[in-house]
Amino acid sequence: MGNFDVAVIGGGMITYDLILPSLYHLQRTGIVGNIKVCALNSAPLKELKSSKEIREAFPGQDFIAYPPVTEPEENKFPELYKEVISGMKQRQIVVVAMPDQLHYPVVMEALKNNQHVLCVKPLVLKYEQAAEIEKIAYEKGLFVGVEYHKRFDRRSLMAKRSFELGQFGKFVMGEAKLIEPYYYRSSNFQNWFTCDKTDPFVYIGCHYVDLVYFITGLKPVEVSVSGVKGKFPNGNNAYMWAHGRVRFENDALLSVIDGLGYPDQAAGSNDQSLQMFFEGDGKTGMIKHNDQFRGVEHSYLEGIGCGGSHFNYVSPDFYKLVPWEGKGYKPIGYGYESVAASVTMAYHIENEVNEMPENESLAKRRAIIKEVDEKGIIATPANSYINELVVEAARISILSDGLPVSIEYGCNPHVSLR
Repeated sequence: MGNFDVAVIGGGMITYDLILPSLYHLQRTGIVGNIKVCALNSAPLKELKSSKEIREAFPGQDFIAYPPVTEPEENKFPELYKEVISGMKQRQIVVVAMPDQLHYPVVMEALKNNQHVLCVKPLVLKYEQAAEIEKIAYEKGLFVGVEYHKRFDRRSLMAKRSFELGQFGKFVMGEAKLIEPYYYRSSNFQNWFTCDKTDPFVYIGCHYVDLVYFITGLKPVEVSVSGVKGKFPNGNNAYMWAHGRVRFENDALLSVIDGLGYPDQAAGSNDQSLQMFFEGDGKTGMIKHNDQFRGVEHSYLEGIGCGGSHFNYVSPDFYKLVPWEGKGYKPIGYGYESVAASVTMAYHIENEVNEMPENESLAKRRAIIKEVDEKGIIATPANSYINELVVEAARISILSDGLPVSIEYGCNPHVSLR
């Protein structure tokens, strides 16, 4: 089988910073064919096409813009993604890079048109929607990946293996932190990151809740989240800060602090870390990941990036463009590897069933999907569903002034105020 086509729905920050460069490199390797990017209007598409950084890294590569970049920016096309998806050949891949609350309709549209899916986290904001997506995708033999890229961080994989070998002990207490830059407040976030839609815990704190689950296999059973409100430059109210507490099934506790307020002039682009404590027999164990500081420090002649800081803690691990043996530059890091893993898995499935009779093809597709679910490295609806329960509980809690919300599992997983 040859390469297959990709449609990215959403042209914002994550598409610029990670998804499009990753797809361009996969296009170089022969896995990805044509790339389409669909946005609400032409403004972000113009930015993608005119980016000096992207053009230098991927000379001669381009994407098809929907709407065309010649379209006046004030014209909005909220339903255009449906036309883009329906116009694709079946069993290609749709990348969903929209605001959290818009994931569900776009994922469902992709599945309706028999497309594989890669969705930025969280997949959806309600468990029932995640279960519905899992069921439909499995029935059709379609792969759905969720972009929880911290699962691909080598530090996370090392910690997971060590935990499985019993080298840490029983998880009892932890603290996670992820504070994004202040300049996010002047971005398109101010148009969708409002109190009624999402909050910092749901948007970025879910990374670390998923990571603790990924490392330990422990399910969260109670969530409480309190928020601190502020105003965006356009006047919209938002939770700028959030503090969550997650209780796991063995009574371990995880504190999660998130916000849109890391100083633009400070070193590094954000502040993020995870520390976990474990009980052993007469001793304790610990995991400590300082994710914002990877031992690399640069001081530039002029300030760089949106914050314009001169001194930076530079992390080569999540995502960077670096020289390589080919033209331009290539993406490296666990962010790229996460995107590549899901796209390559969908490609692998199509190669495995190429020229098979339909009944054999469907059985093979389902078998591969189950293997991915059970392996648990690539996040899927089946192996990351605890996140939908956590974010559903978190939204209830933060809108109820931090009251605790219980998570029940069994044959009918659900959340409820205590």
